[in-house]
Formats: sequence, structure tokens, C-alpha cells
Amino acid sequence: MTDIKLLILDIDGTISGKSNQVTEKVKNAIKEAQGKGVKVGLATGRMFCSALRFHQEINADLPIIAYNGAWMQRVDNQEILLHQPVNKNIAQELMRYFREKQIDNELEIHLYYDDQLYVENFSEKTDFYVTRSGINFNVVEKLETLLNNHPTKVLAQSPDADFIGNLLQDLQIRYSTDELYLTQSNPIYLEATQANVNKGSTVKYLVEKILGYNPQEVMAIGDNYNDYTMLDYVGLGIAMGDAPPEIRAIAAGVTQDVENDGVADAIASYIL
Repeated sequence: MTDIKLLILDIDGTISGKSNQVTEKVKNAIKEAQGKGVKVGLATGRMFCSALRFHQEINADLPIIAYNGAWMQRVDNQEILLHQPVNKNIAQELMRYFREKQIDNELEIHLYYDDQLYVENFSEKTDFYVTRSGINFNVVEKLETLLNNHPTKVLAQSPDADFIGNLLQDLQIRYSTDELYLTQSNPIYLEATQANVNKGSTVKYLVEKILGYNPQEVMAIGDNYNDYTMLDYVGLGIAMGDAPPEIRAIAAGVTQDVENDGVADAIASYIL
């Protein structure tokens, strides 16, 4: 097996579980990998500002890949290396679609601009989201007033995971992958970014265009549907133990779940 030179990690459900923290066991395993010369980076659906704490906690070396690949930014000098927002016309269509669905369901919509979150009201669900994410937010009367510009991401959330799953299936029929990238990092979230933008495409850009490595030298670990493209691209894609069957099926290996420090076990098995 080719020696691993890069390790790309998802955050939620991978290095951070219910506690919203990284355990000492995982931190120590990452530190040991870095001691062997392995560079470490994050690829997450979170905002850049929300991922920053985790980057610092694990002393990551690489730019943060945020918004499921729509944003990549260096931490040392804050340079934005990549930003691929949703076309505003498609975002407007999505907003109209979500408005129709709001009539009979508890559906909340988030828009993201310039690494800031915009919402229409501060609900219990939004409170949980911003508290866990460790971010500030902006309340506006109508999100539509922002849609003269291209948002980085559009997110819809509902306490009804089945409802969100049905929305995802419906939108995947309405929009081809050349029009919009639709995914989930959590069963109660539906996330939309620009077409052909995903963790896999941006990890590829980082690996091949910026760092000059090949995918066989890269290991990635993730737990959900938004990790599919990343795990499929790298030479060694590892799924967390509680990942959906479709994710485990395309992974080269499966480790323990996040609550059992699966990342530490994977690093011990494949790098140390």
C-alpha cells in the first residue's frame, strides 16, 4: 500500500460526536500521524468560522474545506483559495420551492453569504444549530431580499427527517447534478451548493492542483452522504461504523463510530 501523506477528516460524526468536542484519544492519534509527516486537514459541511475551532484543536496543517467543498480557505493568512457559490437564479427557485413546503411543515431556511448565516427567525432549532456550530447569525425579515447575490449554500432543516428525505428525492428529480449539488450531513438537514461542487471535487483540487500529490497518497474519513465523493476519490476512504450502508459500501475500510473514537482506530490501523 502507498504511504499516506495526507489525512482529510470530516468533523461532525467523525472527529466530533454528541459532545461537540474532539476526544484526547483522537487528538493524540492525529498528533502521532503528524509526527510521521502526514499533513492533516478538515473537509466539512460547516461554515469556515465554525470549523476553525476544530482546525486549531487538532493543529491541522491544510486549508479548511467548508460548505461541503464550496469554500476553501487558508487559516494562516485568511486567503480564500476557492469559493463556488450557488447561482442566484437557482437559489431563488429553491426559495420558492421551500416556501411552498413551509405551508404544512416546520421547515426553516438558512442562507450563507461571506461566511455568515442569515435566518428569518430565531427558533429552538436555529438556537441548537448556532450553539453547536459556535457561530453568530443575522436575522432578516425576508431572505428573498438577499437573493440578488449568489449564496455559498442554501440549507433547509426540519425536525421530520422523513420529510427532509422526501424533499431531497424530489429536488434530485427536479435538478440534475449539472444544475445543483444536493446532499445531507445530518438526516434533518438538506444542503444545496453549486453544481459539481462537493467535498470530493475540492479535495481533488487541493491534492492535485495545490499540493501536487496523487489520490493514492490520501486517506479520508467520513460518516455521511456528503462524504461520499471524498471517500470515493481518495486512495484510502474510511467510513465511520455508523455511516449509511451506501457510504460503507464504497469505503476501502470501516472503523468504529465517533463515540468509540473510530478515527483514532483508523489512524492506528492505516498510518501508525
